[in-house]
Amino acid sequence: MRGLTNVLLGASALALLGGGAAWADVTIATAGPMTGQYAVFGEQMKHGAEMAVKDINAKGGVNGEQLVLEVGDDACDPKQAVAVANNFVNQGVKFVAGHFCSGSSIPASAVYNEEGILQISPASTNPKLTEQGFENVFRTCGRDDVQGIYAANFVVDNKTGSKVAILHDKTAYGKGLADEFKKQLNARGVEEVMYEAITAGDKDFTALITKMKEAGVDLIYLGGYHTEAGLITRQSREQGFEAKMMSGDALVDKQYWEITGPTGEGTMMTFAPDPRKLPAAADVVAEFKASGYDPEGYTLYTYAAVQAFADAAAKAGSTDPEAVAKALKEGSYETVLGTLGFNEKGDVKNPEYVMYVWKDGQYGEL
Repeated sequence: MRGLTNVLLGASALALLGGGAAWADVTIATAGPMTGQYAVFGEQMKHGAEMAVKDINAKGGVNGEQLVLEVGDDACDPKQAVAVANNFVNQGVKFVAGHFCSGSSIPASAVYNEEGILQISPASTNPKLTEQGFENVFRTCGRDDVQGIYAANFVVDNKTGSKVAILHDKTAYGKGLADEFKKQLNARGVEEVMYEAITAGDKDFTALITKMKEAGVDLIYLGGYHTEAGLITRQSREQGFEAKMMSGDALVDKQYWEITGPTGEGTMMTFAPDPRKLPAAADVVAEFKASGYDPEGYTLYTYAAVQAFADAAAKAGSTDPEAVAKALKEGSYETVLGTLGFNEKGDVKNPEYVMYVWKDGQYGEL
């Protein structure tokens, strides 16, 4: 077996027991940015998938078969994501809990659709992922046309800012989220004073901050990730620019505060209600914390993706991706995120977003 995580090395030994009547293994995978500037999210996904596989295998696996986990690193790069997807095809993967970035999930989904591999993304929120009409593609998270609308309504209803600058990082996620926010903000009768693109990986935002300062911006809405958001926030304060920062779910990690320090105080972001506080997640959260890991961000979303696959496969009596996809759309499943059901497109039914604020190095619901 190839590239197994350490927690699963015993699976092959189990399969050798029983005098020739060996159980087969079911190869599944997770894929995301295991390296690069977004590696913290890949770490969340890896931890979530590993723990789910460990727990499922301890209860007998899926239809009497043990799960074996492969991990793919796409570094949030579309070309690398396609290479990872093709590698999973060669490894006989049945199911992928991934990818993280929408810009990776969307091109990889074309490979999975062609090759008959089930995909459940824990984190890719761009609507296009499930609007392609692929029967094998799902997500446990919400969509940007829900998240962006919620954020825009929050800004208008709470008078959060009168002069809004909308920024995006040109990625499928960042631009998609910014555009959904802009559409709803405009529909509510508010016109942004700026709409600008930045480049992911840039370190110096001095010129942009000067431009926003001159325009009298009092609220920045960023479609992008925690690295650029953190740098813009910190550099703004260093230049005496006090506009509030608001962004989406890609700020759900303590690395944001590591970049900003106290300058991140008051930063707002949208995310689902904290899954760590759900009664359905209590035992698993305790298990994670006992191992020394805080399952924040998309850890439990990845765990739930593996849970949903395993339970749907049990219901279908098969790990055949087509049969599992059919079962996912026909039933509902109890996961660490609560009861999950999927519509015909593969989206979670009734997604919910709330607003969080950063304070003293932690984020909590407003």
